[in-house]
Amino acid sequence: MFEEETRLLKTEMSVEAAKRQRLRDLDCFIMDNSIRESTVGQLRGHTLENKWKIFNEVKKCGFNNFVVAAFAHATRVDDEFVQELVKSGEDVRTLYAFTEVSEGVKDGVHDATTLPVGLAKMQAFGMKNPILEIDLNDKSVDWSRFTVGDMCKLVFSRMNWSRQFLSSSSKIFINLRDFPLVMVEAPERALEVVSWLAALPPDQRPHGIFFEEPTGKYLPDEVGAWTASLRSVMDKNGWTTGLLLTHVHEKWGFAETAQLECLARGANGVWASVCGEGAAVGHACTSVTLMNLISMGNKKVTERYNCAYLRRAATNVTNIAVAYPPHPRQVVYGERALDFTFDFGNIAGGRVDEGEFNMAAFFGEKAPVRISTLSSPAMIKQRMLDLFGNDEQFTDDMAVKMQGVMLEDLLGERKEEYMSEVGIAVLLDRAGGKMTKRMRDVIEKLELNKPNEEYLIGEVRKIWDAWDLCDEEQNDDRLEFHSFYNGFMAPYFGCFRCEDTRKGLKAIDMDADGYVEWSEFLVYVKWALREYPNLTNVDQLLSITFRKGIVPAMRDEVVENKNKEAGIHRSGCIKVKRANKRKVT
Repeated sequence: MFEEETRLLKTEMSVEAAKRQRLRDLDCFIMDNSIRESTVGQLRGHTLENKWKIFNEVKKCGFNNFVVAAFAHATRVDDEFVQELVKSGEDVRTLYAFTEVSEGVKDGVHDATTLPVGLAKMQAFGMKNPILEIDLNDKSVDWSRFTVGDMCKLVFSRMNWSRQFLSSSSKIFINLRDFPLVMVEAPERALEVVSWLAALPPDQRPHGIFFEEPTGKYLPDEVGAWTASLRSVMDKNGWTTGLLLTHVHEKWGFAETAQLECLARGANGVWASVCGEGAAVGHACTSVTLMNLISMGNKKVTERYNCAYLRRAATNVTNIAVAYPPHPRQVVYGERALDFTFDFGNIAGGRVDEGEFNMAAFFGEKAPVRISTLSSPAMIKQRMLDLFGNDEQFTDDMAVKMQGVMLEDLLGERKEEYMSEVGIAVLLDRAGGKMTKRMRDVIEKLELNKPNEEYLIGEVRKIWDAWDLCDEEQNDDRLEFHSFYNGFMAPYFGCFRCEDTRKGLKAIDMDADGYVEWSEFLVYVKWALREYPNLTNVDQLLSITFRKGIVPAMRDEVVENKNKEAGIHRSGCIKVKRANKRKVT
């Protein structure tokens, strides 16, 4: 039973096993393209300072081949950057630039006479290594008049010129820019060019071949098959060690897998940015590709590059290029990429068992414990310990209570997060725990992410400062109970002298000094801003702060105190009233 299916499965899996073995053994060549790729199609281009910062970041990864410019007739930032690089003493043998192979097509024929402006600029700026870009499916070319042989002659003439006028040791690459289009419509054209390059004497060949899948629409198996055909032609002509570098744009979610498939089918390197920014929705970047190889057991790339810095470099280059951090769900270097999400194994984000690759440990980081309704009590307890250190109230029983509050929130149509410092601290408080000075200090140091948040906290602080003038001691970052009540609590609590209100005030007084300190109140204000980011004015902010933060926390304190006094278990309540205005009297 199932003999045929099992046989076919084993045959297919043996092919896949061979691919994995190749990826484990691959000494992957990296041509870093961070300076060029991360600016393509961006809302904000690169300044000269941006390019220097990116260059310095990627050098920390141990890369030593860099695309630093794409020259055109217009004067770009690239032109100034390259000149600064050369003047600064950077090793020009490691620097590359894109250039067209001709100045254009006229009457169906490439201009083979005029020197391309890219090559002219390279000569003027002291650059040595050109990347000659060719399009083999160009519809403006009459391929019956300008044949593949003519293209080969044109490429050969540009390589000879480069070795004569740039450097006799120029490391020249040929980029098959419209690779997928020609492989679909005229694959023999691409194979003929590659065959001709491979058959050249070793000292006349280019340093290697670039190819790219710029559309992002072809399946990994398709791009892999095209790659295998290029490698086969290279090998048959004796160019077995020739560099064949892949580059894949993102469109439909194929990019990273397609890039790995290319490496598994014959490519031996990539040209890409360390981060995924660029083009329309990005491309397959070196940080993700290299970490995939490492996760499969590849040791060669860890010996060749400083892979432990990849996550930081990708994050920093993203910030430099687009002025904001990577998307939290970005694999490898996004905020959530290292999260410990499930307290069991055999699932992404689950427990990493002994012998499995641990990405957080590889980067020298501790995996953040993600708090969700699927978190175990042990995970909730560990998250509190990680954020705030040891505390006697961080127990398994308390973690179970916190789980219960999370579920009650969802059943009550209350949707919040509990992983951040302020989120889990308020959850603890609402579950019957006590906010500590350590928590207050940690949360006080949290930076605000939006100008609107700073503005709203500033408005709250104005109210605070106005009531501080009523205290005997002023400008001390704390309010007496009656001032805090009049300034902030009155709209939500019936009267200052009510026993529940007095005990509630004590609940917010974390260090039990008889005052409400600004840092104590700020815990709840920051919590409200994080959980409800669309607040637009101070009244909304204070309403959420009290109704959803302080009041539930105080209710637990009041109930606990009443139970202790009465020796019984019963529910308590705090009367909350609405008001639209707060007045300083």
